[in-house]
Amino acid sequence: MQFDELRQLHALPFFDLIQRSRRVHEANWPENEVQLCTLLSIKTGGCSEDCSYCAQSARYSTGVGAERLMETEAVLERARLAREQGSTRFCMGAAWKGVRDGTKRFDQVLEIVSAVSELGMEVCTTLGELGPAEAAKLKEAGVTAYNHNIDTSPEHYENIVTTHSFQDRLNTLRHVQDAGMSVCSGGILGLGENTEDRLRMLEVLSNFNPQPESVPINSLVPIPGTPLAESQGVDSFEVVRMIALARIAVPRAKVRLSAGRQQMSEEMQALCFFAGANSIFYGDKLLTTGNPQSEADLALLEKLGLRPQQPNRELAAPPAEAARPLAPALA
Repeated sequence: MQFDELRQLHALPFFDLIQRSRRVHEANWPENEVQLCTLLSIKTGGCSEDCSYCAQSARYSTGVGAERLMETEAVLERARLAREQGSTRFCMGAAWKGVRDGTKRFDQVLEIVSAVSELGMEVCTTLGELGPAEAAKLKEAGVTAYNHNIDTSPEHYENIVTTHSFQDRLNTLRHVQDAGMSVCSGGILGLGENTEDRLRMLEVLSNFNPQPESVPINSLVPIPGTPLAESQGVDSFEVVRMIALARIAVPRAKVRLSAGRQQMSEEMQALCFFAGANSIFYGDKLLTTGNPQSEADLALLEKLGLRPQQPNRELAAPPAEAARPLAPALA
């Protein structure tokens, strides 16, 4: 979808937009299901990057200390608990710039992925930058989807991060696609961006080939000690608009209501589900910030007549369209 189309949709009256997104949602996701995902930080803090929203950067004093990579059995214990509580996707995140083939820590990650993949859940990892070799080995070990958010527009990105470029993000996503993993990539609202930046972010995501399997829409949780600690957040109705636009722009993706959900009322979450969200992070913690309690999540889904989606270990991305690059490169 192109920028002008997204701008026209964004300008629609609120109810017209979410009615349109609801029609797209029902055409592609008629089952009234919500994917329940659990996110575990398997290596917290001490990251060398300078992402200005992140509590895990070693450059900021946020109270998040550097920890070692978790042992395989400790991760498995958390994954089994997540499965028992109803999660169908287990996502593992590590705070570092990236992983490199042939290193001890990458071998450890592959061991963890292989063990978790045997539990029957979908396996997602977010480990920073990947090259072709790392992507291929993660796929072989059992990763079904790789998360690497583009965060914001190409134009605004350098205002948020300076230790890597927007194109670096796209390069990693290209390697993920080439290896046969599905792409999980979205953005963060509240980084000081304007409406045009948000629409450009969706334009880039929608022009991936194939399109992302998952699109997380995060609302910034300001962390004391980070450069964005004083961010004022994003209007609730704008969050719903972005959910609706993501559903229209990437119709077959799971649109994930991600960070910031703890600050949302049940009524706002219900509006997001109506507009096209069909995936949440489920559990008590989302990396370094809180997340609604599992029991409250299940109770809300029951109120809305929604049920948890079953895992799909044979997960495949939508087929690529002919004569288009996989991950788009910047012009």
